[in-house]
Amino acid sequence: MLSAPKRQRNPDNVEGPWFVDDACIDCDAVRQLAPSLISRVDGKSVVVRQPANDDDERAMWLAALACPTNSLRTDPPRPRPRGLYPLELGDDVWYCGHNARSSFGANAYLVERRWGRAMIDAPRWHPDIVSWLEARGGLDHVLFTHRDDVADGERYAEHFGARVWIHADDRSAAPGATNIIEDEATIEEGLVTVPVPGHTKGSVVFLLDDDALFTGDSLYWSRRRRDVGVFTGATWYSLEAQLDSLEHLARRHRFAWLLPGHGQRHRTSAEDMPTRVLAMVDAMRNG
Repeated sequence: MLSAPKRQRNPDNVEGPWFVDDACIDCDAVRQLAPSLISRVDGKSVVVRQPANDDDERAMWLAALACPTNSLRTDPPRPRPRGLYPLELGDDVWYCGHNARSSFGANAYLVERRWGRAMIDAPRWHPDIVSWLEARGGLDHVLFTHRDDVADGERYAEHFGARVWIHADDRSAAPGATNIIEDEATIEEGLVTVPVPGHTKGSVVFLLDDDALFTGDSLYWSRRRRDVGVFTGATWYSLEAQLDSLEHLARRHRFAWLLPGHGQRHRTSAEDMPTRVLAMVDAMRNG
């Protein structure tokens, strides 16, 4: 039997104990968490600055635990800390970390409200996520924004007896789904799903309290441009449909906080963010 090739340190890393190996899939997860320490060089993440203090070191561990290929490592190897995830982002919203390779490193989230807890998209199965949920009373909903980012969501749902939501046009990706989305609908108080076909035919977003918008791969914040964006090169169904659906979303709903599957998280205001989306749609339609 042939053994897997040994991973190698990317030579573009700076000297020092932290490095990214050559198994990186360029999903951007580690760069979101440690942007001053990790950057993109020739289509891969590399360490561009070694940690200089405790905050830097924590950012590196958060990135390492999120990396779907375990490509961010130390030499010599160090024990990986426990309990860093879920990471609270504010307003009882958490980032799961432990991104799954099966979803190309997509981000997943947890929210807690008086009606219970929901997972939006899913990380890989991890005991830290399970124990956190068990300590807080379980999981009520697993919500999929689209077919690409289901990861181990159905395993979490089965373990906790949670309901699983996915759009009808992407339902084959979650054969155990208990609830099928077809139109805009209220899932729980303050939690609404809005179809946004484009990235996939069955893409949806989840809007929480007219503030936090969980967008999957339909909309993100660009660190480079400092504005909203869409992944035109990864719009599998229809870019025209995506622009139409985002315009519809921005005209009907208020939201301030983008929490995407891929791309940077960002918060402005409930007046500013929809305005940015409408301006982006207009600019893209006009070339």
